[in-house]
Amino acid sequence: MRRTRVLAVLLAALAGAVVLSVTVGAKTVPPGEVWQALTAPTGTENDIIVRSLRVPRTLIGVLAGVALGVAGALMQGHTRNPLADPGLLGVTQGAAFAMVASIILLGTSTLYTYIWFGLAGALVASAGVFALGMAGGRGGPTPVTLALAGTAVSAFLYALTSAIVLLDEQAMDVFRFWQAGSIAARGADAVWQVTPFVLAGLLLAAFNAPGLNALALGEDVARGLGQNVNRTRAVGVAAVTLLTGASVAACGSLSFVGLIVPHLVRPLSGADHRWLLPYSGLVGAALLLLADVIGRVVAPPGELEVGVVLALIGAPFFVALVRRRKPVRL
Repeated sequence: MRRTRVLAVLLAALAGAVVLSVTVGAKTVPPGEVWQALTAPTGTENDIIVRSLRVPRTLIGVLAGVALGVAGALMQGHTRNPLADPGLLGVTQGAAFAMVASIILLGTSTLYTYIWFGLAGALVASAGVFALGMAGGRGGPTPVTLALAGTAVSAFLYALTSAIVLLDEQAMDVFRFWQAGSIAARGADAVWQVTPFVLAGLLLAAFNAPGLNALALGEDVARGLGQNVNRTRAVGVAAVTLLTGASVAACGSLSFVGLIVPHLVRPLSGADHRWLLPYSGLVGAALLLLADVIGRVVAPPGELEVGVVLALIGAPFFVALVRRRKPVRL
């Protein structure tokens, strides 16, 4: 019952963040006029602001926040590393490399194409990390080999991406926007393009939760309980790839969501991933929307990108987390 009540509270918090996201900005739109714009639009300026700008922005923020929150909880569970985040598998840099390479090689210039190339790059990068983690070992990849392979692949792809963007102005513009991280200027098309991949990732995450609970007891114990460890890790990697790849391809690099959120919700959910994952998704979405609202109001008439606000919030949290953790011997 307690966990159900917590779930209801988190849903209410997310609903409040959604209301703030569609009402607060350079021009505040009262909730009553928001409701009218959604149910009986008359073509006023407020109707256009709500329907064309803020609703798609809010929806893409919810999708990205849920995806990154769940992906962060999965990554920390599979690597048994409290400092892990979704970018550890090379997903973030894989998406960036694919997008800028498509500009240079194919001349792509539309959001639709960026998303597909970004997602493809994320999938290829994570598959490469998983393959490297398995190379030379017995019994499949371990948390340590996955982390090391992800770090190496990310550094390599970042170097390639940096070299490419120096050669093309359009690639530089896209990469600069992607690196800052933003949910602004995203229309309804982006929402529909991202949603199937996020839903597929969430479905895989739900199937992965029981196996991840078993892995938390140790791989030998998990095998003794009848778990296929390699399959469980593969499903987890696939879920992280879909969730993070869809998010970063559409919104850019939104750092710290996947790192912070699992630590915020773990005191409420405990170690059971069947509750940790949905809690992380709800808190991730609420955090992302609130950071976006803060970015709209702190520097009027302009605004700060949500990725910048998340970095300002997440960096002190990360430092505090490192300071209270004892060094781990590998």
